[in-house]
Amino acid sequence: MHGTHKKTYLAVLLALSPLVAQAGNDKDTQNIERITVTGSRIAESLDEVPASITLIDQQSIKENLQVSSELQNLLAVAVPGMAPSTGSTSNFGQTLRGRNVLVMIDGVPQDTPLRNGGLGIRTLDPASIERIEVVNGATSIWGNGAAGGVINYITKKPGDGAANVMLSQSVRSSLVKTSDSVGYRTVLSVDGSTGDLGYVAKLSQDKYGVQRDAEGDILGLQYGLSDSKQRDAFLKLAYQLDDQRALQFSYNYYDSEQDANYRDVPGNIDLGEKTYAVPLTQGEVAQGAPQGPAGNYNLMLKYQDDEIFSNTALVIDAYQQKIDNVFFWSSTLANPDLGLDGGQSAILSEKDGLRSVLTSQVTLGQVDATFIYGVDLLKDVTSQPLLDGRLWVPEMDMGSHAFFAQSKWELGDDWTLKAGARRESVSVTVADYNTLKLCRDAQTCSTPTAVTGGDIDYDATTYNLGLRYRWSDAFSPYLSYSEGFEVPDLGLLLRTATVSDINLIQSEASVVKNYEAGFSSELENLLLNFAVYRSESELGTGSQLDNATGIYRPVRAPQKIWGYEASAEYRLSDAWQLSASYGYTEGKDTQNDVYLGARQISAPKFSSSVRYRPTSDISLSMYWLHVFNRDRFSPGANGFYSGDQGPIKNYDLLNLSANYQINNWQLFAGIENLLNEDYFPARSQAFRYGSGYSVKGLGSAINMGVSYSF
Repeated sequence: MHGTHKKTYLAVLLALSPLVAQAGNDKDTQNIERITVTGSRIAESLDEVPASITLIDQQSIKENLQVSSELQNLLAVAVPGMAPSTGSTSNFGQTLRGRNVLVMIDGVPQDTPLRNGGLGIRTLDPASIERIEVVNGATSIWGNGAAGGVINYITKKPGDGAANVMLSQSVRSSLVKTSDSVGYRTVLSVDGSTGDLGYVAKLSQDKYGVQRDAEGDILGLQYGLSDSKQRDAFLKLAYQLDDQRALQFSYNYYDSEQDANYRDVPGNIDLGEKTYAVPLTQGEVAQGAPQGPAGNYNLMLKYQDDEIFSNTALVIDAYQQKIDNVFFWSSTLANPDLGLDGGQSAILSEKDGLRSVLTSQVTLGQVDATFIYGVDLLKDVTSQPLLDGRLWVPEMDMGSHAFFAQSKWELGDDWTLKAGARRESVSVTVADYNTLKLCRDAQTCSTPTAVTGGDIDYDATTYNLGLRYRWSDAFSPYLSYSEGFEVPDLGLLLRTATVSDINLIQSEASVVKNYEAGFSSELENLLLNFAVYRSESELGTGSQLDNATGIYRPVRAPQKIWGYEASAEYRLSDAWQLSASYGYTEGKDTQNDVYLGARQISAPKFSSSVRYRPTSDISLSMYWLHVFNRDRFSPGANGFYSGDQGPIKNYDLLNLSANYQINNWQLFAGIENLLNEDYFPARSQAFRYGSGYSVKGLGSAINMGVSYSF
């Protein structure tokens, strides 16, 4: 599998130049899929948007589900600027264009920016998603947290008919070593419309067996999936009050826990050693509580009036969210004075938000103009306690309000000009607290510090300006400038504080300035997109090891990130569709003139796909991801790397999926890592924050199932 045949196979795929293309010839469906609401908070065609936006359609989501239900994998293949998948439940290090990305479900933020746990991508079962919209690059449209862009999961809408029922059952197993690796996935969904009421209801459950690498060993447990269970419940009710007004309620519940009777055997990636898991011996007990989201939910109520007054529409949505993410047990959280040989933390966050958006259409002379304006309100209370009762990150009580105004000007038939601003005010209150004494070993401990609390206030006005010229279908260039506002990971700064007053912590927010130029081209059956970008921030956040305490402390310094992206989709015939994309990102700490590590910058990557659909009942898809080398740093005097500076070596992943429709039945199958590539994911290669990251990628695994619809 690792010899000449594999290289020849990959060479053939590259020659085909095949990511995502829409099967079939339904022009209306294609037009719907080229509409975005995330880029401007209103529905608009992509050819009006002077920015890079990636749309992932329903067909691509279904094909990914036939292989794996992990959204990280789909985003890594479909979005050129997205870092490769981490191969775990954590998206820490999977940045977008080298910066943090804001993940949303129908516009409701899923991240915890006050204490970023890197778990935002995995908050919803993909069976509930109609499409995914990705805004690439900093945006002022959505406020704090969108320094690298936005990923918005758009959930499914009610279908026609009183009741459309779908039941799906699949089985998954390692192809390297099946022992204890068998798992299953069950999905039940019902949707429909009765009079003015529409509804969507879905229940899903994933039960994983042990996850094995290409050598058949069990993957390390930190952020692992082995012997884990995920449950998701989704409900949406949509009521049409009259021709102009509608009311919508949605609720999503998600939990996941890994309860594995295994323990890790630590490895050292500098020595080429992997971390893997082995069964517990008789009398041995697993350390800590099961890790994973312990019952997260989102609730949203939305009111829409298409004409609240002349030529003006109104959308108001109120939302509530609760997050309880339990992390892995770690010996680095030990305190021998208290008799504790380790610890386990949880990020707790509760959000209440209200957003109002008004959209006015006016004609000024010969120019059609659209004005989008409104208010965003948010209350967020976040903390990170340890499960043993110690308080690692104190409660941070944040209140924010923002006013925004955006405008779109249609200058004739060919030019679209967009401009806007957002004024955001954030206030965070923290009570007096003490940092923790944490010991990596008996000789290496941090020194507790008593910190006086208080208020931290942030105020910023961000701007955006973009211009697109629709010269022809063959060439539609654009230029854009957009600013993003980012409050730092305040919880990380608080828990590592070495000063006695909260106001002495370097907790300033940063405005990220994003410059971009690109074009799109549509030449009969070929669609091309290209973008080049550069972003600058006054105060980015890196990390540096404090050898005296063994703790990685935040380092604030100006940063510059640059890169380019290209994608192509080609319809060879009604049966064959090919696509490909490439993304390159690089960045530097401009104050010290050093490259940024893999917490932000990953290796370049190339992805491609071939889709074959000879009839409406049969489809085959093959996806290939190639991650390139990145080696920007030198090892220390001991020959080992530190922090996030390890070198990344190239690797290839090939996935295959197929389905066959027989009346109301659909048979499907998918193979992940078809060629059983033996590799460390990019994050595993680069990170040195403990042996828990030195975990190899998943070996070859098969997923087979059947669904029935009526």
